[in-house]
This record gives sequence, C-alpha cells and structure tokens, in this order.
Amino acid sequence: MSRTISSLLLTLLLVPAGLDAADRPNIVLIVSDDQGYGDVSCYDHPEEVKTPNLDRIAAAGSRFTNGYASAYVCARSRAGLMTGRYQQRFGFYSGADSRIGLPQSEVTIAEYLQPAGYATGVFGKWHLGLEKPYHPLSRGFDEFYGFLGHGAHDYFELRKDDDHNSIWRNWERIDDTGYLTDNLGREAASFIRRHKEEPFFLYLPFNAVHWPLQAPEEAVAEFDNENPGRNIYLGMLKRMDLAVGVVLDELKAHDLQQNTLLLFYSDNGGSKKVFANNGALRDYKQSTYEGGLRVPFMVSWPAVLDQGKLVNEAVISLDFFPTVCEAAGLPLPEGKSLDGKSLLPLLKGKQQERLHERLYWDGDEGRIGIRSGDWKLVGRGDQYQLFDLSKDPGEQKDLAGMYPEKLAEVRAEFKNWRDTLPRTLRQQKSGQP
Repeated sequence: MSRTISSLLLTLLLVPAGLDAADRPNIVLIVSDDQGYGDVSCYDHPEEVKTPNLDRIAAAGSRFTNGYASAYVCARSRAGLMTGRYQQRFGFYSGADSRIGLPQSEVTIAEYLQPAGYATGVFGKWHLGLEKPYHPLSRGFDEFYGFLGHGAHDYFELRKDDDHNSIWRNWERIDDTGYLTDNLGREAASFIRRHKEEPFFLYLPFNAVHWPLQAPEEAVAEFDNENPGRNIYLGMLKRMDLAVGVVLDELKAHDLQQNTLLLFYSDNGGSKKVFANNGALRDYKQSTYEGGLRVPFMVSWPAVLDQGKLVNEAVISLDFFPTVCEAAGLPLPEGKSLDGKSLLPLLKGKQQERLHERLYWDGDEGRIGIRSGDWKLVGRGDQYQLFDLSKDPGEQKDLAGMYPEKLAEVRAEFKNWRDTLPRTLRQQKSGQP
C-alpha cells in the first residue's frame, strides 16, 4: 500500500457523518507570485493599479492587513503552504531545495482532501520537485496543467522542452500556444465546469507577476508610467486579475460562489526586479523586512463568513491548511504537528487571544526574522534591529538600542525555535553534518 493511501485512508472514515458531499465547500486556493503589497486596488495602492477581480474576493469576504508568507522567496513559501508547517521543519530552506522536492514524509493539502472525496487540480507553477515521486499527480492531485519549476517561465514560449521548462498536462509534456496567465485561467475554469457536481479543490498558483517581464502589447499599452518596466508589470498584473475573474465568473455561472472557500495570497513580498510596489513597507522580496514578507491576503466564504471585513490580526499562509480542514469537516492530520491555525474562529469573531504569539522566518542564509506580538526582530549576519510594528509598520525606527532587554528576549525566542529544526534538505542528501 502506498505511503499516501496508508497514511491517509482513515481520512475517509473520519469525515463527520452529517457532512455529506453536498454540504462540503469547494476550496479554491489562488497564489500570485512576487506581487507587491501595494499592487492590489482594495489595499492602499498607486493610482494606476486596478485589480477589480481581486477586489471581488475582498468584497465577498475579508482582507487582512497583517497577512504573511512563510518565506521571502517562492519555493519554500509554497512548501509551507502545501503542508501547513514551517517548511524548515522538513529541511526546505531555499529555492535549491525545490530541486530535491517536497519530502514524501510530508502530507499536502491535496493528499488530505483527495481521499475525503474531493476532486483535486493544480494549474500553474508547481516548484516543489521535478522527478516523478514529487510530481503533482504523485502528491494528491488528479489533474495538472503548468510547469514543474524552477521559479520563472516564459509567458509566450510554451513548447515542449526539458522537464522543468516544459508545459505539462498531467504526466505528458505538451506544446501549447497563447499567454500562460490566460491559459491558467482557462484551465482552472474548465476544471470547475467538469467537477461542478462534486466538491473540488482547485489550486491556482500563478507565476505572474514573476520575472521575465512579458505581457501582451495591448495590456501594456493601457499604462503610461515613466518606467517602461513598470508598465509591463502592470500589464502582467492586469492579465492575472482577468484570469482570476474567469475563475470567479465560472463559480458564479454554476451557482457555486456561496459555498466556495476562496483563499488568496502572494507567495512573498513584491520583487524589486519587476518594479513591484510594496507601499509603505520596507524593502522587497529576498528580505525579512516587512516588504519581503507581508503580502496581499484575502479569504471569502459567503455562505458562512461576513463580507467586506477588514482584519488586522497577524496571520500566515500556513493557516490555510487547517482552515481548509475545518471548513471541510476534517480533523487535522495525525502524526503531523501543524504550525498554522484555522482562520475560521477569527473570521467568525470567536477568537479571543492572538492567533499566533510568534511568527518566524529563516532561509539558512543569514537573514532571519521573528514577529513576537507587535515586536519585530530583523537579523542579517550578526546585526539585529528591533521594531514596534504597531507604531512603525514601515520599520523606519530601530529600537534595539532603546530596548536591549526586549532585543535579547526576542533573539532568545528565535534561537529556541531554530534549535528545534533539522538540517537543510541539501545537507541531508549530501550527508553533511
């Protein structure tokens, strides 16, 4: 019996008797790539930014002002997302670890939902392993259209190539045409149409607005900034927003929007390389300042949750896994301690204490971060800074010299967490101590 079947078969037996297929919500998880915190028009944004379809998600549910990715770059953030666990717990620290793959000892959201009766599909950027044991169809998904990795892909050149550059449909490398972002919306909508009579889990991990800067000419022509690169970025953002609209319209066409739990975030902070705008936040992708970690973050489930809500509580993308479990009426996986917590009590007004006392970031590259309450420690090498995010979300005033005891306390909190973690996947594979 396979690992997935043997470890997850009990899931089918644990679904509450009163929650049949008709009652279970559909799950739609949408991820943007390198999108700026200021590049959503329902957030504080530059005048040229217009994302009406992303705004529809916020209007139908909740928009979080303190939503975080679990990492400051793509692959490790997606590893945490898929497992509900800090990716460091299984040695996934860097983009290079994606070339090894998400360890088979870990359970993905899809592997958990599939035996519980959900149709599962992923359309977009996988970035969690190239070889067959790590392919999406080996990790709980019934359908796959997209590319395996690495981080970037040409948006127009969609021909059959090597394993990581090719576009795949399920197990086959294919030749395709068109603009990749448009295609992802098309494929996601098709999945909804074909599975509208059963509960489904749709994972839509865009590679937009990740480099390379490429967009259809007519999309770029709508923008007139002094920076031509920013114009291309905005064209890419527009096409991604339109693809999100295709998905939302498909849900609406089949009267599925009310009982669909829709989750959205950007996999890390906006990238300076593509001219993303992070608003008042400091720095960009690849940084443990807020600009590398705090991201657009939205949740909707109109049948159950309030609409048009603003949430200031600090949350993290790891929270999506347990949120999905609670929404689907499933217990948390046995034998795996999730670091995420369900967002549903918070969104229903039943959460009394902080959802997370602390949030941690570490890429095993000498860049670390920890949010402890409203305090934020940023470390680079042996240099540390301390900020009070309640008064200084832009991290402009370093308080380390004023509060040395607090600095020592938060540093100790980070060390206590870091000391529990294993070596990187690369070190484990090479046998390094």
